[in-house]
Amino acid sequence: MNIRLIASAIPLLLAHSALAAAPQNYLYTSSGELETHRSLLERQDIHGVQIVYSWKQLETAKEVYDFADIERDLAQVNTLHKKLFIQIQDRFFEAKARNIPAYLQTPAYGGGLVAQTDNPGEGKAPATGWVAMQWNPDVRERYQKLLTALAAKFDGKIAGINLPETAIDIDMKKAKNGFTCDNYFAATLDNIQFARKTFQHSHVVQYVNFWPCEWDNDHQYMSRLFAVAQQNHIGLGGPDIVPYKQAQMKNAYPFFHQYKGKLDLVAMAIQEPTLTYTNPKTHKKFTREEFTDFAESYLGANIIFWSTQSPWLKQ
Repeated sequence: MNIRLIASAIPLLLAHSALAAAPQNYLYTSSGELETHRSLLERQDIHGVQIVYSWKQLETAKEVYDFADIERDLAQVNTLHKKLFIQIQDRFFEAKARNIPAYLQTPAYGGGLVAQTDNPGEGKAPATGWVAMQWNPDVRERYQKLLTALAAKFDGKIAGINLPETAIDIDMKKAKNGFTCDNYFAATLDNIQFARKTFQHSHVVQYVNFWPCEWDNDHQYMSRLFAVAQQNHIGLGGPDIVPYKQAQMKNAYPFFHQYKGKLDLVAMAIQEPTLTYTNPKTHKKFTREEFTDFAESYLGANIIFWSTQSPWLKQ
């Protein structure tokens, strides 16, 4: 065989091998908790960590950015020769957590936030919280300014950046400043494509699970997002891996299966609510092996972000 042909085939073989490999294990935690979990991050079977930072934490006043927490966490991760994903949170799941900058919570930005409810896990009562009004162009412009500042500081230094899940549950009768489901979908696409253009070297991952107004792709939001992600080398993921859960099987999961091996990256999470779910076949909580097998074989996950409360991490 021609030596040049062999050489040119090696990168393709390596890429295929990487896609076929078992998902890498990362930790998932909140800002300020990394030192507490240092012993977990030191484990050889942990490749890195995803840390959640609130918008308010990173922008203390209009265009006054404070990235000291990210810099501290990145330095610690680098010391251990691990990798860091950052999630920039614009939605919150506690009634008092209005964690966007104060200047956005003014009439000039329509108040910046709208109330939402969230399902915190199997058998749990719905929780109340807030979501930033990304469909308001002025609010979205400020979020993209933050992404620009983050890219200038961290592009290529972090493994990737996550934008939060697509699911929101708001009272649409009280929605402000031009909310429609189409506007929300367009705003999400605008943010993720902006992030992809801004971060040239680090991975960009959009979390997707459900869309307001949509079920079973009846608005083609889900199919359009996956197509845009593939075309623009955007990674996708989600905040929960619950094997074959009916609601997810009518929304994001089949598209992850359809696009298996075709996306830039698939990064899924096992967060605290995920750990509450029971396997209907065994009537026991899902095991690490069950989560991992579904993530790998059906969703095509390259990375799993594990809650530090995951039982196998305590063994």
